[in-house]
Amino acid sequence: MKLRILEILNQKGKTKYWLYIQMGLSYQNFNKMVNNQTNGIKFDNLQALCDILECTPNDLFDEYYKK
Repeated sequence: MKLRILEILNQKGKTKYWLYIQMGLSYQNFNKMVNNQTNGIKFDNLQALCDILECTPNDLFDEYYKK
């Protein structure tokens, strides 16, 4: 699974910096999450992303296969 945060931001015409300010996370944790460099995401952060981006968890995730 991977997060589609950057794709959704692009579709909505919003920047990564805008989302960073909205989320209120440390830059290190935020950057790892947005760039799919994390192995997990807290439910609180998932809910915040859905609220801020006006989407569902299904919208946030994309399935991919390692080859």
